Amino acid sequence: MKWSEISIHTTNEAVEPISNILHEAGASGVVIEDRFELTKTREDQYGEIYQLNPDDYPEEGVIIKAYLPVNSFLGETVEAIKESINNLMIYDIDIGLNKVTISEVNEEEWATAWKKYYHPVKISERFTIVPTWEMYNPVSSDELIIELDPGMAFGTGTHPTTVMCIQALESTVQPGDTVIDVGTGSGVLSIAAAMLGARSIRAYDLDEVAVNIARINAKLNKVNDRITVSQNNLLDNVEENSSDVIVANILAEVILRFTDQAANVLKRGGTFITSGIIHPKKDQVKDALIAAGFEITETILMEDWVAMIAKRL
Repeated sequence: MKWSEISIHTTNEAVEPISNILHEAGASGVVIEDRFELTKTREDQYGEIYQLNPDDYPEEGVIIKAYLPVNSFLGETVEAIKESINNLMIYDIDIGLNKVTISEVNEEEWATAWKKYYHPVKISERFTIVPTWEMYNPVSSDELIIELDPGMAFGTGTHPTTVMCIQALESTVQPGDTVIDVGTGSGVLSIAAAMLGARSIRAYDLDEVAVNIARINAKLNKVNDRITVSQNNLLDNVEENSSDVIVANILAEVILRFTDQAANVLKRGGTFITSGIIHPKKDQVKDALIAAGFEITETILMEDWVAMIAKRL
């Protein structure tokens, strides 16, 4: 399949409304290139930040990119996007240069272009994430190395929400534990749990692509004998009191939908690790966990993200 990349050179002020316009036009996501990222201060405890290339960013303003399938309606879609962006001026929104460009991208190139930005990363005291196409020599004898190829599934293992989950697993998982990974993506959290000594891990994802990729990554890391990957909606039809640990790196809105299920599936005294929570949603998730019968034992913060470790009472 061929895709069309639409690129809009605009302002920070217009990022949110233009992103919304692109989503409504059928884009499943947007790429935001903001020169501010070059000077933004980030935590660098484990070396997970890479040097960014200034050539990838505009001299001024912001570039927003999205991808639309090339079809007979593409021309009308692009014109509708341009019109909607121009209409933002009615609401006194500064759209800046408002330069719109279109280019064609092959799906194969689009699916692999991100790999040039993905390198070995030490994300915790013990874990290092290594992409399958990179060479890496361990720096210590007790280092745990996860080889990963996310493919088209979510989860390179280096996002703050994933880093916090793995750090929480390190302090939680005991040898012989049973673990459930809700929304497994690339399978990185299940693999980490297995390497920490978990006896059995059930990894669930609604996306069939993610299920297949998680199975491949589990086999690549030689832990597939302890990880069962299945297509499933959250914790639907999972037996009660069957798990020592549940880990879920997904959106806060989704976590709120199954806190009661998690309490039922966990053994008494079991641990629920949640991540993917933006800071404004922290209290809402905390209240839902407490209402479901959990005690919050630790809250982890990284950049604008929050993770929580909760124990079932």
